[in-house]
Amino acid sequence: MRTIYAVTHPEATHHVEGVVGGWHDSQLTPAGLSAAASIAQALRAQIPDGADVELFSSDLRRTRQTAEKLAELFGVEPILDRRLREKSYGEAGGRPQAWLEQRFIPPPPAGERLEHDEGVEGAETKAAVAQRVYAAMDEILQRPCEHQIIVTHGGSLTFVVASWIKMPIKAVGHVAFRVRSGSITTLREDDFFHNRQVMSLGDTRHLDSAKAG
Repeated sequence: MRTIYAVTHPEATHHVEGVVGGWHDSQLTPAGLSAAASIAQALRAQIPDGADVELFSSDLRRTRQTAEKLAELFGVEPILDRRLREKSYGEAGGRPQAWLEQRFIPPPPAGERLEHDEGVEGAETKAAVAQRVYAAMDEILQRPCEHQIIVTHGGSLTFVVASWIKMPIKAVGHVAFRVRSGSITTLREDDFFHNRQVMSLGDTRHLDSAKAG
């Protein structure tokens, strides 16, 4: 049996500053660092002691900081992979959200959506993001490890899940799995049927428990 825990990084400075994230290299806020510790504790409670664990992360600072909290508890080194990054918003990265909203061209309801040009210089298409995340997932899944943790971003999570369920890239033009920052999505493949299951999507109970405590 293989279980993947796909983690979206928690609150980062671009969230509170109201600027575009993407490849803008923001860092976790104090609240985000606390949430990252809660994520690590939640996964430590789920994964058996002594189990083999691999940890993968986007190379941006906010995901690296999240992965570091996990690495401390599990005693593993994160494998950084830029293909797990958030979508690049090109010249909009780090600018106010209002700047992007004034220029953004939404995709059409039908027709070409994967290669749609959003009107922002240097921004990635949905096809480009899907192709790189799918490629990263292909390599991760070739590794024979029972428990794998992937630290990524809210937008990229859609393609992690779509890749897991073997959705063809040509079909992802309309798909989006929306989750909160600091969430855990649990994906599992059983040893008998080899079905790929989505056990939970965007679970944030660990964050609510931390606040209550």
